[in-house]
Amino acid sequence: QKSTYDINTKEIKGTVVDCQIKKEKTNITVKAKEKILVSYNKKYKCNIGDIIKTKGKIEVPENNRIFYQFNYKKYLLSKNIKLTFKASKIKTIKKNKKLIYKIKNKLLNHINNYKSKAYLNALIMANTQDIEENIKESYRNNGISHLLALSGMQITILTMITKKALKTIIKNKNKINILTILILIDYASLTSLSPSIIRATFFYTITTIKKLFNLKIKNEYILILILLLMLNYNPYYIYNLGFKLSFIISFYLLYIGKVIKKESYIKSTFIISLISFIASAPIIINSSFSLNYLTPLLNIYFIPLFSLIIYPLSLLTFIIKPFDKILFKIIKTTELISLKMQKINLSLSLAHFNVLEIIFYYILITFMFHKIKKKKNEYIIIFLLLMIIHYNINYLIGYSKITMIDVGQGDSILIKYKNNKGNILIDTGGITNDYSVEENILKPYLKSEGIKTIDYLIISHGDFDHMGEAIKLVNNFKVEKVIFNCGEFNNLEKELIKVLDKKNIKYYSCIKELNIDKNKLYFLQTKVYDNENDNSNVIYTKLDEYKFMFMGDAGVTTEKEILDKYNLPDIDVLKAGHHGSKTSSSKEFINEINPKYSIISVGKHNRYGHPNKEVLKNLNNSKIYRTDIDGSIMFKIKNNKLEIETCSP
Repeated sequence: QKSTYDINTKEIKGTVVDCQIKKEKTNITVKAKEKILVSYNKKYKCNIGDIIKTKGKIEVPENNRIFYQFNYKKYLLSKNIKLTFKASKIKTIKKNKKLIYKIKNKLLNHINNYKSKAYLNALIMANTQDIEENIKESYRNNGISHLLALSGMQITILTMITKKALKTIIKNKNKINILTILILIDYASLTSLSPSIIRATFFYTITTIKKLFNLKIKNEYILILILLLMLNYNPYYIYNLGFKLSFIISFYLLYIGKVIKKESYIKSTFIISLISFIASAPIIINSSFSLNYLTPLLNIYFIPLFSLIIYPLSLLTFIIKPFDKILFKIIKTTELISLKMQKINLSLSLAHFNVLEIIFYYILITFMFHKIKKKKNEYIIIFLLLMIIHYNINYLIGYSKITMIDVGQGDSILIKYKNNKGNILIDTGGITNDYSVEENILKPYLKSEGIKTIDYLIISHGDFDHMGEAIKLVNNFKVEKVIFNCGEFNNLEKELIKVLDKKNIKYYSCIKELNIDKNKLYFLQTKVYDNENDNSNVIYTKLDEYKFMFMGDAGVTTEKEILDKYNLPDIDVLKAGHHGSKTSSSKEFINEINPKYSIISVGKHNRYGHPNKEVLKNLNNSKIYRTDIDGSIMFKIKNNKLEIETCSP
């Protein structure tokens, strides 16, 4: 996907197709030469269809910097947005004159007068931005967030209402069908053409044509045809979570439809929920790295509640405002129940699925559903076995890997031993502008690797950029033991020790050696200096004959001490000291250990000017990887060969 814009463009002029104000920030989707997302760090009131002119600079969206995490660039591409624009100034130069935009603005203004506007916006206009984040999080954790998305269920209800209304004034069945299709298409365009609505609208249209001409086409094939048409229009739809869930769940519900039709309403609701749960499992796992096994049961309650009460009542409330009070009370009760159920969920952390595992999974569950169609319900055990195997997948992974996790201006390194023999985390990072490293980076990445327990959390030293997230991690993740460096504990370390004592987690300091199974970590720095950096733990380890060395923030003084004490030629992978600062990685030290690969953990555009040019020159004989350029860096030792992967933004 190539943009029509020059990267140096300073001014954008176009039509507003979406405008969202959240807190003190405004995000505007503008249709100019192409769709572009404009962000403005102030509130700016604009209407759909307005023509605006904005000054600022173009920014190229980044891919994910952490393995298996959310990819913002691909998400935007799924919406046909290739670039973003950081606005310094916005001006509305022409008010909207197009009918479609006038209608949409009137609908939005009408909805904003209601107490239950958050849900009216979600269930009528396909916009969930007004629903509180903690509520949306509870829906996600309970596996019911799909009920907020406009899709097949809502389109079916809307179609039924539309057809009944048309029957009162039109007797010709074909005319009713044609008008219904036109109304659905118009409605889809009013809701910004979300993939799930496009699918549902297309599906209704083609199945209507199928009935009209008595065509012998299976509904599953119609769904596949729609899938191919949509991907032909925009291949990046494949990165849209709603798109994937909509198609995969719809396919299996169609595939096993005859079984559902024969059952009572309650039983069929449970079967629908169970099929949806099984069909969507890898997609849900790859987005949140967990699965709530209460979801099928919760859906027995929530699906009828939304489909029979909340959604129809939302449509009625939109027309007759006095119903707003009733809808609002039902919504608040629903939210309260969701929040309470979230506390007792049975979520299991599960590793990400790779492509081959996903293909294998769907082959097996398709076979399973085929057998269930023939009333061989015992084949449900296939799904249970798949989940048991996947839960214990790390026991089957026969290679070790080391990941330098991109935590910005800080350090965090994960050592994951083969066959689940142990997991070591060296440092946690800590310096960020506006988000938690533990919540947004460390915990999701550990879960994506299928890690349930950190056997050892090693703190290289007590600086915030190395251990700032340690307390949060210990509070929110299972940590068996903690190791500190030599020297006196500073205030940050003392605060962590209080938490460790409270949780009965053992901790040690100034150790020389650590054994995990047959793997050894050697702590080369055991002398006490008068500063935290030189007291940093310096760790040397061998994995299948490959030598790794992690320098923490150790400076030139420590490096000289290590050279005098140890013989360490030809290190395979060196984690350069102090983020590539000039206080570390001296020429003498680098020439002696002669690293093949050097990794530098450093924040993008950091204020310290790291890494230093002289240090880069010293490391020039090695292949240098940097987290500011390469994102997270992973070393795998497979079949006695070192493989390197980066998560380049």
